[in-house]
Amino acid sequence: MTSLRRAALLGTLALVTVTSASIGSVAAAAPARTASPLCQVADLLPTGSSAGLGYGCAEAGELLDLPIGAVRATQPSLGYDEVYYKLGRYTQGKDKINKKFDDWCEANGQVEAASALPDARLDKPSSFTCKVPVGQETPDSIAPMKTVVIGPGGVPYLTDGHHTLTSFFESADGGPNLHLRLRVVANLSDLSTADFWARMQAEKWVWNFDVDGKEVPVESLPAGVGLSKFQNDKYRSLTYFARDIGFAQGSIPFQEFYWGAWVRDSGAVDISGWDSNNLGSYLSTVESVSRAQVAAPKDAVINSGRTAAELGALDAWNDGKSATTGEFGKLSAPYSDDKPGKLAYALQYKLGLPR
Repeated sequence: MTSLRRAALLGTLALVTVTSASIGSVAAAAPARTASPLCQVADLLPTGSSAGLGYGCAEAGELLDLPIGAVRATQPSLGYDEVYYKLGRYTQGKDKINKKFDDWCEANGQVEAASALPDARLDKPSSFTCKVPVGQETPDSIAPMKTVVIGPGGVPYLTDGHHTLTSFFESADGGPNLHLRLRVVANLSDLSTADFWARMQAEKWVWNFDVDGKEVPVESLPAGVGLSKFQNDKYRSLTYFARDIGFAQGSIPFQEFYWGAWVRDSGAVDISGWDSNNLGSYLSTVESVSRAQVAAPKDAVINSGRTAAELGALDAWNDGKSATTGEFGKLSAPYSDDKPGKLAYALQYKLGLPR
């Protein structure tokens, strides 16, 4: 942002009141900044007066409050079954507090839900509370937040959280206008479009390959979130359900896509008999994939230069626990259980989809 534009906006601040709640203030001890009032005031100015501003003033480390419909995607596909699991749990869940409030609170830097009214809704923040109040965030509560890079024109590009934001987008009480805070990892708004994408690819902040492994032009990536904007990557779904069974989730963006491409291309796992609508078949295939992840040499290159160790391959299948316990035991629980597994929720939700 030029000094003249910044000065003009500073003058405008005298006329606009921005509360600490509206900018998501963070305690001084937290290793992050709140969303700049200059960014917030752009949304409050008369239509047309902030044209071209976008979120170009957001700095790395800021917690930027924005409507989820404002983000651009950095991947062309999703593992639909992960989203189906989330939507199944949100609509058919057996939790004391609906899991969607836990997910929103975690993504907003506030750990988990503390309470929710019987008629609580995501689009009515006063109807539920989070464990950590706004302004009392900690490094641990901020770490799981979804992330964006600010691109040319001040456009926020989502680098982590496509499945979570799509689940909120598809929820009856969500949609494109639902607000969520996202952590800014870099501001590259001063780069040209070509240099921006070159930097994004160098930092591995974009996954521009389709479900068959063919490169997708970055200009063709989805303009937002929502199931209809993405291809369905079945391999990405498989590796999501293998979390903490064959590998541990880490901080590398697109971690499951690397593993999914490996399943698709390496021949290390035979998934030819996989029926994604049958619990037994799905579990068996996840077991095969996760056992292959553990068996892969730690220095083996899985995809795009990433090794099995970098991608979190576990030393022992199911973290050394038996098949009836640990994460695989949880995953195996049918929908009839008091605590159904993720697969059961996904399959239950898919039963209600148009055929």
